[in-house]
Amino acid sequence: MVRKLFSCVLPVFSVLALCTSTWAADCGKCGGCAGGCEGAVVSGDACGGCGDAGAACGGTRTVYQRQYVTEMQTVTATEYTTETRERTYTVTKRVPRTEEKTRTVTVMVPETKTKTVNYTVNKNVTETKTAEYTVQVPVTEQVEQTYTVMVPVSEEKTATYTVMVPKTEEKTSTYTVQVPYTEQVEQTYTVMTSVPEEKTSTYTVSVPYTEQVEQTYTVMAPVQETKTATYTVMVPVTEEKVSTYTVNVPYTEQVEQTYTVNVPYTEQVTHTHTVTKRVPVQGSRTVQVRGGHWATEQVEVGGGVDACGCPCPSKVCCKRVWVPTCETKEVPVTTYQCVTEEVPHTVNVTKFRQEQQSRMVNVTKHRSEERTRTYTVTKCVPEQRERTYTVTKMVPETKTRTVSVTKYKSEERTRTYTVTKCVPETKTRTVSVTKYRPEERTRTYTVTTCVPEERTRTYTVTKHVPETKTRTVNVTKYTTETRTREYQVTKCVPETMTKEVSYTVMVPSQKEEKYSVTVYDSVPETKTESYTVRVPHQVTKEVPVQKCVMVAVEVPVDACGGAGAAGGCGGDAGACGADAGACGGDAACAGGCGAKKRGCGCLRGRRCCR
Repeated sequence: MVRKLFSCVLPVFSVLALCTSTWAADCGKCGGCAGGCEGAVVSGDACGGCGDAGAACGGTRTVYQRQYVTEMQTVTATEYTTETRERTYTVTKRVPRTEEKTRTVTVMVPETKTKTVNYTVNKNVTETKTAEYTVQVPVTEQVEQTYTVMVPVSEEKTATYTVMVPKTEEKTSTYTVQVPYTEQVEQTYTVMTSVPEEKTSTYTVSVPYTEQVEQTYTVMAPVQETKTATYTVMVPVTEEKVSTYTVNVPYTEQVEQTYTVNVPYTEQVTHTHTVTKRVPVQGSRTVQVRGGHWATEQVEVGGGVDACGCPCPSKVCCKRVWVPTCETKEVPVTTYQCVTEEVPHTVNVTKFRQEQQSRMVNVTKHRSEERTRTYTVTKCVPEQRERTYTVTKMVPETKTRTVSVTKYKSEERTRTYTVTKCVPETKTRTVSVTKYRPEERTRTYTVTTCVPEERTRTYTVTKHVPETKTRTVNVTKYTTETRTREYQVTKCVPETMTKEVSYTVMVPSQKEEKYSVTVYDSVPETKTESYTVRVPHQVTKEVPVQKCVMVAVEVPVDACGGAGAAGGCGGDAGACGADAGACGGDAACAGGCGAKKRGCGCLRGRRCCR
């Protein structure tokens, strides 16, 4: 920021220095203002006469200044007024009305009848029978048995294996960090300020009230009646039966069995693991560098007429100009790339091979055997019985009751509520803005590398050796034996019998009855209510507005004499004094010129003479 400001200001001072020396020489040709301000005519080679300058000494001059003036401006705004209006609406009421109606009701009348029913009765007849059956009698024998047992035998072995031992190594790298810093910035924001305002509105409320109404309703009254019915009961009867069944008798048998054993063995396997390293790579990148140089330019300044009416010739001024340049350069850059490397290592792996072995095992088998058993069978015989039961009937009965009915009536009420309006308000606050600048830092990190190391271990291998042994076992065998037994068989002989049964039949009978029905008629009713409406209307207002205007101000001008002797032509008057940039030196304006008359070729501020 400072560099840009310096590059803009420096050319201006160069032009001022060049023009000052040129205009000083021109003022010498005019003869300066040596004649003073007492009405003397200044003559020179180029001007030919400056006229009467004595009247310009002393007095006032008009200067325009900026001032803020408050003026009333007429604007149009929309305002809302509260207006109460009335509207008519229709309410429908339900008015109860009782009607008498007649309906036909079907009643079921019970009627008793008699009928003859044939039924079958099973009578039990017992008969004795003889049956032969076979029994398997168990006999136990001692049998010598040979079997094989696998006896474990332990054996120690030594093996060599490779272990990857970790090795730690420290490395240093440089990295760039964005360091945050806080900068205070002034910010303008608008806040909506809440302004409460109270308003009044009218609303309608439905007020409930209770009214007693007589109501007729029908109740179903229970009436009990006793009846007799005949039902059938199944009576259980027990009977014994004989059945033959098959039994699977177990026995043990020696069978040779082949099985598979996993025998362990050690094998060396070579594996590779991936190691990632960071390798520096030298490269370059293209950057843009801002530069520049100073250049001298010639500017032709046109002549004009000075305050005395003398024509001024055009001049050539030299000024220095800063010419910016943008250069592209190649800068060396070091980057780090991750390189993957495969490192081999040897590992001892325990594997298993399958071997077939055989052994004698006891297998339990079953043989089928016929047996007889006696069991009891229960049968159910039907039997007629009578029972008495009570039947409840519902008989309609009309009753009267008084009920409370809630009705509503409309009531006008007034309430006051607060409305909050939001008025915009501009405020200024200072906020902290976080910015970042890059910073180079160095860090040390640890890299762990695995180094292979040979080690030895001793392990135990267990083998199973077969060994034959002898044992005595009990073997159960069965002998067949025939036996005789007597059993009774009960048979059911059917017999037909007759009886009279009474039964009830429900005969339908129709009759007419009267009943009351409550009917509701809809009666429309017109009501009027008041409601509030916000009505907009345009209003013209006088609003104060600030404007920036140029105001003429009378400023006093210093008299000739002391100011001229000090090396100036009336100070701010613009003649050849100290404020004018030394036009022709101190001697040229020793007497001083008029306050409002400018010398020939003098500089005021940044402007050349006209």
